[in-house]
Order: sequence, then C-alpha cells, then structure tokens
Amino acid sequence: MRQSLQSHLDAQKTQIERNKLGQFATPTRLAIDMLKYAETLLPADLKIRFLDPAFGTGSFYSALLQTFSHSRIAETVGYEIDATYGNKAIELWRDTPLKLNLSDFTIATPPSPEEAKANLLICNPPYVRHHHLTQDEKLRLQGLTQQVTGARLSGLTGLYCYFVCLSYGWMAENGIAGWLIPSEFMDVNYGQEVKKFLLSHVTLLRIHRFDPKDMQFGDALVSSAVVWFKKAVPAANQPVEFTEGGTLMEPKLAMCISVDVLRHALKWTRFFRGVSSTVRLTSSPTAVLQGEGSNAPPFLCREGGVRGLGSPSTQSEKKQFKLSDLFTIKRGLATGANQFFILTPEQVFDYQIPVDLLKPILPSPRYLSADEIEADSLGNPILDRQLFLLACDFPEDKVKTAYPFLWKYLQWGVNSGVSQRYLCRHRSPWYSQEKRPASRFLCTYMGREGTKSGSLFRFILNHSQATAANVYLMLYPKLTLEKVLKANPEIVKVVWQALNRISAEMLKGEGRVYGGGLHKLEPSELGNIPADNLLAVLPALSE
Repeated sequence: MRQSLQSHLDAQKTQIERNKLGQFATPTRLAIDMLKYAETLLPADLKIRFLDPAFGTGSFYSALLQTFSHSRIAETVGYEIDATYGNKAIELWRDTPLKLNLSDFTIATPPSPEEAKANLLICNPPYVRHHHLTQDEKLRLQGLTQQVTGARLSGLTGLYCYFVCLSYGWMAENGIAGWLIPSEFMDVNYGQEVKKFLLSHVTLLRIHRFDPKDMQFGDALVSSAVVWFKKAVPAANQPVEFTEGGTLMEPKLAMCISVDVLRHALKWTRFFRGVSSTVRLTSSPTAVLQGEGSNAPPFLCREGGVRGLGSPSTQSEKKQFKLSDLFTIKRGLATGANQFFILTPEQVFDYQIPVDLLKPILPSPRYLSADEIEADSLGNPILDRQLFLLACDFPEDKVKTAYPFLWKYLQWGVNSGVSQRYLCRHRSPWYSQEKRPASRFLCTYMGREGTKSGSLFRFILNHSQATAANVYLMLYPKLTLEKVLKANPEIVKVVWQALNRISAEMLKGEGRVYGGGLHKLEPSELGNIPADNLLAVLPALSE
C-alpha cells in the first residue's frame, strides 16, 4: 500500500517540483537493508526510539516495523515538510504509534531530556541543491549548524548536509545514525566541513558507496552512499569501514581506513577500489577487510596510515609538481544561451551577422572525430562542423547605429527572453561574452566509461584560433612553459602526447562521479594531477 501510494503521489508532481524539495523516495529493498544493518549495530535489549527527519510516505518506518519486534519499539517520530505526502502518510499509518510532524525538521526544536532523544536515526534527506535555497535560508541554516556543531558550511552546500549536521542535537549519546546521501560530499569542496564533523564530533563507523553505474534512484542522476555513525567521541585512529558495490549487506569490496588517514585526505572516494569478489562483513570493526582472491592492495587499520597509501607523516618532502604548476586551467566560456550565441555559417549568412563580431568556437566533443585540430589560413578549425561565437562588447546605441542587422537579431533575443536568462541579465551588455582566448591544449571535462572514443577524458591539441565552451577545460601554459614552447614549437605535440599518457585511474581519482557512471573534472581537480609525464619530456623545467 505504501509503495502504491508513493507512486501515485510522485506522479502528481512535476520533476521540477520534486527537484526543488528534493523528493526522491528510498527504494524499499534498500530501506530494509539499512534497518537490518542498523540492527547489527544496536544492543539486543535496547528499546528503540526512532527518528526519520525526512519521512515521505515512510519507507524507513515500514522497514523498521518489519525488522524490529513491536515490543522493542518505544517511540517513532517523523518530520515531513510536504503536506501532500505527510497527510497521506498519517492516514496510512494511523493504526501505528507513529508521531508524524508536518513541519520543517530544520526549524524544529530537538527534545532536551536525554531519554527523549533518538537512539536510532535513519534518513534519506532532501537532495536540494544550494541554488534552490534562498539567501535567507542559507544564512539561517549556516548559523544553526555552526551553533549545533561548530561547522561553518559553505553557501554552496546542499540541504542534505545541513540535515546530517543538525541531527547531532536530536541524537542520544551512543545513538546510531544511518544516512542515504549523495556520495559527492566525499570529494567536493563544500563537503570538507561535513567530513570534519564526521571525524571530530561523532564516531564514523562505515561508508558504503554503491556502484555509480547502479543508480539507487531511477528518477535522480546521483551516485549514492550510506553513511553510518555513532554519537560518541571518536577514539584515536578509529578505524572506519569503507565498502563498495553490491548491496549494503553484501558489498563487493570492503576495507578499513584509519581516521588519521581520512583527516589528511582531500577526497575520500579515492579509497574505493573496484573488485569483482564478494565479501561478507565481519563482526569486528578492526578486522582487515578486503576482497578475497582479489588483486586489491591490503588496506589495514593501523596507526600511522594505510598500507599502500602511506602515512601523512612519511610523505616525500620533495615538491610534487602538478599540472597547475605548468598551466592555468579554466573552464570554457558559458554563453548563457548556446542556441542564440553559437551560430553555424548558414545562420551567420541568414541573419547577416558581421564577420568582425564573430569568433570560431569548437563544437561539442562528440562532434570531434579526431583529438588534433588543424587550422586553415584564417585560423579557423578544419572541421566538418563549423561554429562561430557572437562576441560583441559594443553598447546598444552603437550596435543599433553601426550594425542594424545585428541589432535586429539582438531584439529577437530580447523578445524571446534570451536577455533575461540568468547569465545574460548579469552581464553588461547582456550579449557580451567571457574572455576565453584560444588554447592549444584542452581537456573534455566530463565523460562516461565505455564510450566510442575509448577515453573517459580526452586531451585535445588545438592548432586553430577557436575558443571553447564550458564542455571543455582550457589549459593555458604558464610563462615558464610558454617560453619553452615558443622556443621549441615541436615540443607542443610532445606535451600533448604526455598529457594523453595520464592514466584514466589518476583522472578519475581526482575527479568525481555521478549517477549512471558520469565522471567530471573541475579545473582545480585537473590541476592536482601530478606533472611527472610532462616533466619527463621537459627536462629544463624539472631542474
């Protein structure tokens, strides 16, 4: 009945409405797995005081009733901000002892008495990205989170991170929490404070990451993880279980990482290693966990670090050169309306756009059949798909007087709403563009494994004067490298070949992955890649 109700209510809302409130219901099988695993973490005689801060129709509550005997359940409390779901849930569970509050969990006041706080909190918090939060909401949530935990969350933080931190005030000492959240918090900058909270305020027990290709939510492109912690002061070098793939109860990979190593790691997803062997979790949190018969390195919980990764105290003192030492890396330009600002030669002719206000621009990577782009005598790329960027900084009065056909085209943009798009209305004039000169070296910034090109990320050698949109990262050589390339033009191709020898594993390790196996690289992440391959072909720079 609950699943049928969930499907019925979801169908009544648009995808945009559900995105704004982050309404993506937990799959039934996963909810049951989470409650079964929670049972292994709790004393057998403990009376359960259960809390779900984002109740929905009660996927976790249903699993609770299936997992624990009714005599063990002392209290069940839920919060649901959307009355559409909340009222139906109250009706559905009216014959059970559930106390469901139709209100926003983040503005509710946690109980003061210790005996009234939850000793089992399970939640799939709303996956609401920061741009759906108003500035006032962000300031309120930031202030409240800092008051409760001391964590100062970034303005780019998603709502789910506030839920995780604010739950601290609702939990009883030694209470257990299980969170189904996007795995991106382990890699992105805004997740740093969340990770500090998990390592300093509570005892982090386990993180399970599902295979990014195995999306847990059929209606949301997100890579998911389940995070378990206990409300207790963490012990020194507390071991944390990292598991991946398979199911929560039967992962394909399991390992143990010390808290000390996690504190020094900028990205936690690099600790995951894909293996095909299946393991069962042991009852001992300090056991060495790894796939039997696999080739995975042995990750041991031991003081000072993790075998195979080294200890922070033993890192080489020699400077590690990175790509950011050799290149200034920027994402390609964002036009705000590609269909309006990026034109084919036919459109340029039809609209009579002045040639002196156009710049060649590369097409999307899927239209590049080769990774080396040659140029004609004018500097235009020799490609089957020729495109031009409308790049005009002149004020409107000059355009109206000097370029009447362009003015007519811009007026069409105003009438069709292009000028009011977010990026356009924040530019002056609205049709001007970011400054992104052509770059000889580019990298595609997102990709999936198993594509036709065979490469997750592609490094492009661009001999033309074409700029690029934000589907590329643009690598501009810094002064020292630029001098070498100008003095030795033949080295340009050697550098490009060295970039292409960077392993996919290294690129994936610095980047992030989303649901469906979509990998992305931000400029700073590409910049963190070691420059060993390049230094090997540029001996003058490595001295």
